[in-house]
Amino acid sequence: MPTWRDPEVAALQTAFVAQALPPDAPRPPWPERRLGIDAMGAMVPPPESVLIEAMELGGVPAEKIAPSNAAADRTIFYLHGGGYCVGGAASHRTLAARMAEQAQATAFVIDYRLAPEHPFPAAHDDALSAWRAMLALGRDPARTIIAGDSAGGGLSVACAVAARDAGLPLPAGLHLISPWANLTNVSPAYQAKAETDFIITQQGIDEFALNYLGAGDRRDPRASPLFADFAGLPPMLIQVGSEEVLMSDSVQLAERAGFALVDVTLRIWPDMVHIWPFFAMLSASGRAIAESTAWIKARAG
Repeated sequence: MPTWRDPEVAALQTAFVAQALPPDAPRPPWPERRLGIDAMGAMVPPPESVLIEAMELGGVPAEKIAPSNAAADRTIFYLHGGGYCVGGAASHRTLAARMAEQAQATAFVIDYRLAPEHPFPAAHDDALSAWRAMLALGRDPARTIIAGDSAGGGLSVACAVAARDAGLPLPAGLHLISPWANLTNVSPAYQAKAETDFIITQQGIDEFALNYLGAGDRRDPRASPLFADFAGLPPMLIQVGSEEVLMSDSVQLAERAGFALVDVTLRIWPDMVHIWPFFAMLSASGRAIAESTAWIKARAG
C-alpha cells in the first residue's frame, strides 16, 4: 500500500482494504450495496441544529435540511454521488447537513432514480424536474448553489446545462466535489493514480457506467458533461484529491469551463482521495467544507 503523509487517510485506506472483495469475487446485489453506503454515511450523525423533512420535488423524493442558522433564501440543491447506482439522501444526509450549517443555507437533497432499475437518462431527468420544482417553490436561483459529489458532481453540470437549454434560471454557482464527468473512463489519472485510489477501481467504475448507460453513447453530454457546451454556465468551484483516478475529469472540466469563459476555481488537494469531504472522520473533510461553504456564501449572497 502507498505511504500516506496524512495518518487519517492511511487509517481510512486500511478500513476500505479490510472490506474489499477480491477482484474475481461475485458482486453483491445492488440493494446490499445501497445499504452499505447508507450505513457509511450514517456513521457520523447530522448536526443537531438541522431540521430534516421528507418531501417531493417534481415527483422526486427529497429531503429538506434546514439548519437553525439558515439565511433566508440561501439554498444548496444537492445531487448525491454513488455511480448512478447507489446512494441517496440517507447516505449523503450528514454531508449535506454539515455543508448547510456552515453555509447558513437550506439544503435540498434529492433521491433521483437509480440504475440498473432506472437507467440513463432517469437521473438526469429527475434532477431537471426537481430543479424546476425548487424554482416553483420560490427559492431564489441567484442565492442557490447546485452542488454534488462524484456522479452527482457530473450530474450537477449536466443539470445546469439542461436548465440553460430549457430557458430556466441558472444557479449562482456550481460546487463540484470529485466530479465524475466523463463516463468513457479513460484519462491519464486512471493509470497515474491506480495505486493510490483505494475507493475507485477501473473495474468498479466501468461496472457503474455499464449499468447506467448500457450500450448507450458514453460521450452523451447528459451523462458525460465534459462533452457539453459550457457557454453561459455559472461560476464553478471544483474540489478534487490529488490521489484519485477522477482527478483528470476535474482538470479537463476546468479547462473546458475556461475555454467557455466560465469563472472556475480548481482546487487540487494534496494527499486527498475520492470525495474526502464525505468522510467526516477526516480533519481534511472539515477544512474542505470550510473552503467550499465560504465560496457558497460569497456566491449565494
